[in-house]
Amino acid sequence: MTDRTCAIVDIDGTLVDTNYQHTVAWARAFAEHGLRVPLWRIHRHNGMGGDQLVASVAGTDVETRLGDALRAAESRRYGEMIDEVVPLPGGADLLRRLHDSGVGVVLASSAKRKEVDRYVDLLDAHDCVDASTSGDDVDETKPKPDLIDVAMRKAPSAEGFVMIGDTTWDAIAAVRAGVPAIGLLSGGFGEDELRAAGCRAVLAGADELAAHLESTVDALGGAAAGTCRHA
Repeated sequence: MTDRTCAIVDIDGTLVDTNYQHTVAWARAFAEHGLRVPLWRIHRHNGMGGDQLVASVAGTDVETRLGDALRAAESRRYGEMIDEVVPLPGGADLLRRLHDSGVGVVLASSAKRKEVDRYVDLLDAHDCVDASTSGDDVDETKPKPDLIDVAMRKAPSAEGFVMIGDTTWDAIAAVRAGVPAIGLLSGGFGEDELRAAGCRAVLAGADELAAHLESTVDALGGAAAGTCRHA
């Protein structure tokens, strides 16, 4: 890794432990509107933004009729649990090791800006982060590549990129943007699933990646230059 490499890092489920709170929040939001969506099905779509998730788990008719109301309800329900959110083991250390290695860090999240800022506060990592995205930056979230494209444009003088995430949707978005992906098991997806989605390396969590950072990136043959290829 060099100072011309940038890590595009997902937040939810990668650096902070939020995936299951979001799963419950979505289930409660659907229930408010008389819809019963199994928790397992919602969890399988963690990593998508709300613009993609509603139709994916409940169908396009529900999106058309209730999409905005469901997203508002999920935001409120998640807000009721946000005080439970804590950093994942190694989350802060991973950002510190990336920064200290001279690697640029751009956080790529479709969360609300206030949530992104809250998570960076939790990680005590403001000095390690060069830029970040939020859902306000794009019209379509993962698995579309738009967030990755925005993160690449925000990267400080970078030529090579690597994506770090915890869901299959992170990996698919990275592949579509032409960026190699590293997957973490902390989101609840299996190693085989992450590799099938395009991850070229899979580790247990941020703590394991922090401990083996340089060797993991070296195993990818260095960070590839993203070309924003939309599949």
